[in-house]
Amino acid sequence: MKDLYNFLNTISPIQENTWNEVKKLFTEHSLKKGEYFLQEGEVAKNFGFLKQGVVRAFYRNNEGVEYNKHFFTKNNMIGGYSSLVTQLPNTINQQALTDCDLLIGNYKKLTDLLDIHQDLERLLRKIAEHYFVDKEKREVEIVLLEANKRYAIFQREHPQLEQLIPQYHIASYLGITPTQLSRIRAKNSKS
Repeated sequence: MKDLYNFLNTISPIQENTWNEVKKLFTEHSLKKGEYFLQEGEVAKNFGFLKQGVVRAFYRNNEGVEYNKHFFTKNNMIGGYSSLVTQLPNTINQQALTDCDLLIGNYKKLTDLLDIHQDLERLLRKIAEHYFVDKEKREVEIVLLEANKRYAIFQREHPQLEQLIPQYHIASYLGITPTQLSRIRAKNSKS
């Protein structure tokens, strides 16, 4: 719980009485490599705080081709935010790429606290703002930057991931084929 408390307080300070209510909402959970936290078509009810491990968020098209949207690592929130807010079926999958330890909380119970704790409302707004900015940044990168520049950003932002997950997941995240990623990596190793 200490990591969650520190994570939340770095975003926006929360009062002790707020924290005492929030921490009651969380339970320990684990996912084995390959298990899903959330699948397409489900209506999300819970969100998680990733204590350990790697989770990928991805879409699957009608032909079964997967597109990695995001990687979540230690000390990050996971969950189907759009589905949590709208209560409509989720459009993304979230799957453990490694064994994971999480804290899971119920979103409805959390939002029930918003009228009582303004600091919690501010915190959730700032988390939503952060994810919006991150999403926009990612969209701009995919559209405007060449693959080698997207790869350099990936390496800078996720330096540990290349040793933990298969290269084809990284290629999918970058919007390129595994062969293209191999070429970029080979060219970079010669530089």
